[in-house]
Parts: sequence; C-alpha cells; structure tokens
Amino acid sequence: MLQKFDERNRDLIVNINGQLIHRDKAGISPFDSAVQGGDAVWEGLRLYNGRIFKLHDHLDRLHASATALSFVEIPVREKIIEEIKRTLAANEMRDGVHIRLTLTRGMKITSGMDPRLNQSGPTLIILAEHKAPVYAKTGLSLITSKVRRPPPEILDCRIHHANLLNSILAKIEANNAGADDALMLDTRGFVAETNATHVFIVREDEVLTSHVLACPEGITRATVLEICAAEKIPHRERDITLEEIHSADEMFCTGTMGELAGVISLDDQVIGNGEIGPMTKRLSELYAQCILRDGVMVIEPL
Repeated sequence: MLQKFDERNRDLIVNINGQLIHRDKAGISPFDSAVQGGDAVWEGLRLYNGRIFKLHDHLDRLHASATALSFVEIPVREKIIEEIKRTLAANEMRDGVHIRLTLTRGMKITSGMDPRLNQSGPTLIILAEHKAPVYAKTGLSLITSKVRRPPPEILDCRIHHANLLNSILAKIEANNAGADDALMLDTRGFVAETNATHVFIVREDEVLTSHVLACPEGITRATVLEICAAEKIPHRERDITLEEIHSADEMFCTGTMGELAGVISLDDQVIGNGEIGPMTKRLSELYAQCILRDGVMVIEPL
C-alpha cells in the first residue's frame, strides 16, 4: 500500500503561522523545534462536504498534547479554525480532503534541547491535501513488528507528538515483508495498535479493542465505540493477545486517514474467512452515516 501523488495537489497553498504560500516555497527554520528534536504535536482532520468531522475532539487532543509537553503558548481554538478556513479557501477545497495540523514549540534562539531556548511562540502549520481514505476496501495484510510500543513511563503515546520513529521503523518492517502495515505490541506482549491505526477484532459478535496504554486516544476509535454503544453492539476494551487475533472472526483498523479498513491476514495467516466481515461492513456503514450527520461547518454550502 503506497500512496500516489494526486495531480490536484501540485499547486497546494500551505499555511505557516498565517502565511499562505505555495508548497514549493514553504519551509520552516532549521532552528524550529520540529527540526531540532521532533518537538511538536499534530492532528489529522478530514473534510467532508464542507464539514470537518470531530473537529473539536481533534482540537481538544491537540491542546492536551501541547499542554502535556509544557508548551508555553498554544493558539486559541478560534484562531486555528480561522486559519483552517483560510487554507481551504485558498485551495478551493470542500470535500475529500485530509488536513494535517502541526503545532511545534517554535523557533529556538540557538540550537539545543532546552525548551527555554524557545522564546518566539509556537509554529502552526496547516497542510490540506486532496486525499481519499488511503486503505484498500478489499482488505489489508499485516505483519507483527519486532518493534514494541513503549509504556507511558518511557514515552506516553497518549501525547500526540510528532516523534514518529517508533512507527516508521515498524512501517519499514511491513514494507520489507510486502505487507500493508505492521501490528505493534506493547512491552507486555499485548496488542497496542498498528504503525498508523487502532485495532479492533470481532469474536462471537463482540467487538474488542485494546486499552489506551501504549497507543494514542484515537478519535475514530472513540467514534466506533460510541456507535457500538448506541447500536447496542457488545463491545469491550481489554488486553488482546496475538493468539486472539489469529483466531478472531474479523479484524479491522481505524483512523482519520483511512476511516475503517478490514484486515484479512496477519503474518500470512488468514483472519476469519479471509474477507471483510459483516460486523466490519456494518460499522463502516454506520460510521459513514455519522460523517454525513455530524461535523463542524467550515465552508458555507453551495
């Protein structure tokens, strides 16, 4: 699974601290904290027919992550939303768009790790691209990564930080194995998530997902759990073993970039009957209904 260049994105306008600039001319300082040490937080948003799904949930998580990293200054929500609107308007976008928000600690007066060297406020980057959900609807193949997700006392994955090397190393393993993505375990040997998405399995019509211990608190994950509760679908959060995945009836992944995506094999072993299962299909349809019903309007209707 390799994303391809979309010709509609060739002349994108990117927003960096309120400055709208062509993608080929956009850049940040080598003294910026994102360059110096991956010292930034981020969110992925999706635009559907002028509405951003779960916008305030994403902005809540962005603020919580920046607060956890002791950012001295965080842009107010209204300012971020206004800059998103300006970026979408500059690109004449209204549907089928993925938005990457990155908030860095900002520029340092000299290179170094100490956050006290950041004295000019944060850097807000808004990158909006024409991008359909990235996962094939025919089903994903995964491998189990040798790279483990760290526990909170080492690096709290619930902080949505921009240091993604842990996930990148796992993705390299998947690429080398010819798989779509890599399943990652925590240091106890239980399922955390994939290198890019949260994981659900279905066993005897019950929907199961891992505790939020070695993975971020996913917005799409939470939406699926809300749907299960509303539809009275049995569901639980608990530790999940590899054996339980191999013997599961169904498996699917969730994330803003790819929505819901069924998994049909893990480590070359077929999951269920090797096809997208009925619960995955049902939840995907209910999620699509949520998208149509909910969302914050950022572009006025035509």
